[in-house]
Amino acid sequence: MLDPITLSVIQAGLMQVCDEMDLTFSRAAFSPVIAEANDRSDGIYAAADGALIAQGSGGLPVFVGTMQYSTRVLIERIAAGITAPPEPGDTYIVNDPYLGGTHLMDVRFARPFYRDGRIFCWLSNTGHWPDTGGAVPGGFSASATSVEQEGLRLPPVKLFKRGEMDREIYQIICSNIRVADQRIGDVKAQAAALSVGEERLAALLDRYGDDTVRAAIAELRTRAARQMRAFIATIPEGPHRSVAWVDSDGVVNEPLAIRLAVTRAGDDLVFDFTGSSPPCAGPMNSVEATTLSSVYLAMRHIFPELPISAGAFEPVKVTGHRGTFLDAHYPRPVSGCAAEVSQRIAEAVFAALVDALPDRVTAAPAGTSGNFALGGHDPERGSDYVMYQLSGGGYGGNADHDGLANGCSTIGISKAPPIEIMEQKFPVLYRHYRLREGSGGAGRHRGGLGLDYEVELRRGMARASFVMDHGRFGPQGALGGADGAPNRVVVTRNGHEETPEHLSKAQDIPLAPGDRVRVETPGGGGYGDPLTRDPEAVAEDVRLGRHTRDAARALFGVVLTGEPPRPDPEATRTLRAERTRGAADPQHA
Repeated sequence: MLDPITLSVIQAGLMQVCDEMDLTFSRAAFSPVIAEANDRSDGIYAAADGALIAQGSGGLPVFVGTMQYSTRVLIERIAAGITAPPEPGDTYIVNDPYLGGTHLMDVRFARPFYRDGRIFCWLSNTGHWPDTGGAVPGGFSASATSVEQEGLRLPPVKLFKRGEMDREIYQIICSNIRVADQRIGDVKAQAAALSVGEERLAALLDRYGDDTVRAAIAELRTRAARQMRAFIATIPEGPHRSVAWVDSDGVVNEPLAIRLAVTRAGDDLVFDFTGSSPPCAGPMNSVEATTLSSVYLAMRHIFPELPISAGAFEPVKVTGHRGTFLDAHYPRPVSGCAAEVSQRIAEAVFAALVDALPDRVTAAPAGTSGNFALGGHDPERGSDYVMYQLSGGGYGGNADHDGLANGCSTIGISKAPPIEIMEQKFPVLYRHYRLREGSGGAGRHRGGLGLDYEVELRRGMARASFVMDHGRFGPQGALGGADGAPNRVVVTRNGHEETPEHLSKAQDIPLAPGDRVRVETPGGGGYGDPLTRDPEAVAEDVRLGRHTRDAARALFGVVLTGEPPRPDPEATRTLRAERTRGAADPQHA
């Protein structure tokens, strides 16, 4: 029996191994999306079934489920003789979304870690490559109807054999992607992160002994499952229902529904997606691994005390997704899978459980990664480029405080690359980059503000593509709070403004010097009745430019003069009457 101190030290040591892999990956990578935005993750996975042992604290939460699923599929394919068996020093590369992935741009490496000639565990990481080929630069094809249009799809193959890169496989990859000369920097960074993991994990095992660490891993998994069941016991039986909407699939301009019923069944918590929309024509399908991982990460948001371990998710059961757009199979396109649909799944979980757990669950966050890709030729440098921009948005208000302004996406902790880096590496100028005033949903605790930026092409010709969401429906408010402002994209070409047909999804838009793309990301949903917001807090919002005086009266029923702020009875009566009428015809019916 391990003593608690040793168990805690080993748990921290395993996470430290992953943290150092994350740090190595970001520091060595060439692409700003990895080096600056940290769109990557590293982890340790069980040799028998690929179950998650540890993941870095700085890794993307959405990869918690997908990487363990992907590692398990790799182990199964090796056992079945489909994939070549490993040897020391081998590293597999895979980005096939149907084999435990997300979209094609998330490229995974997996390396067996040996002790005494046997595989002790697997080390794996995922990094977002700025391009993997396909119809448009950056891979975010908003109107793709098959996965082949989205880029190069790789089954698990050995990119490194006994520590040496297979040049033939690497040449095949480079022959199918844009700006291929830059990929070697990301490839070597990804491999270097795994090498650092090997060194640090070996040192941990040498210090405490293989048997002790193995026993600690098993005990941590058991305790994680027990802890999750204790949290589940605090949730009323249900069912707790919700609906979240995806604007469109990029091809058919109609919303897609995610219908969810959450029920406590004994020690388990069942998430039933029966009734969700069928598979769609465009790229907003989600593969099963991403759907499962989205539920897991939503539960981690609600119960942040949970350890990052496969055991924590054993009591979580997902059903009803078969035959819907939440269980994509070849050849369905999936570029919006992890970046957008996953966040709508998490939003459905929040909306379903906010009444049951009002002190833990927030109103909906912005819920889009703001995927914007620009590809072209820079005549000044004489080279091609692919620029990938992600962006933040407002967090939802909660029982304790207002939502965070310009926070990272629900699925990760990636930050937007600094505009100074983007302007240095690409022929663009950011005309402005600021908070989107007034975008947070009104509430007792209002939603956080989104982001407002505009990018201008300075030279050469380029093509712009974006796959975003929440342009038709803003992030949902909770417990009487108002929805946050929806996403908004405006393209200015030759002096004329255009709004895409699918609002925040479009591809292959030709840009000339001076043309611009403006993105206004969503604000978070409001929490609680806006009429109960502290008038002093409303006055502070107005003072800081978050709302105008007129908006303060219209949203919160508060009048501001030179005297202390006070509730306006007439505005309050009007707002309550409007809300009563609106309840008979809700926006998201």
